[in-house]
Amino acid sequence: HILSPPGAVLDESTGKVLVVQDRNKSINKWKFPGGLSNPGEDIGDTAVREVFEETGIKSQFKSILSIRQQHEHPGAFGKSDMYIVCRLEPSSFTISFCQQECLRCEWMELQELAGTGCATPITSSVARLLLYGQREGFDKIDISRRQIPAAYPGLFYTLYHRELPQSYRSTA
Repeated sequence: HILSPPGAVLDESTGKVLVVQDRNKSINKWKFPGGLSNPGEDIGDTAVREVFEETGIKSQFKSILSIRQQHEHPGAFGKSDMYIVCRLEPSSFTISFCQQECLRCEWMELQELAGTGCATPITSSVARLLLYGQREGFDKIDISRRQIPAAYPGLFYTLYHRELPQSYRSTA
């Protein structure tokens, strides 16, 4: 598998989300910025790094929103592609996009992105998921991460899961 986690960067104060159109694609539809994960790089760190490299926007990882697994993906070098969409919170807002990778980059109204035919299907689907989270609470959609001690002394791993109610959390 290869991992390509894009970042759905939502500015909650304006209801706008960061989107790009790739340069050198036969079909230029709006999508979330992102790229390939480096060996040993956490999923959220990849999304934050790729968003910054492509758009100049600084952000912070909040959660995983969705996972798409696609076999025989044309851009996956003969491997299956794991497209793990991360919810990111922006800490800067002025776009300075990479013109070698992106044709266009803008902050788009979330409602518009959810309903447009000018976005990739997964982008529109995740935009609707973000709308739901914005209206009903992100706790209903977020897949959070936490560090857990591994069975091997001194090692930790990252566990991604929906948040548990307090009564189900370990007290240890």
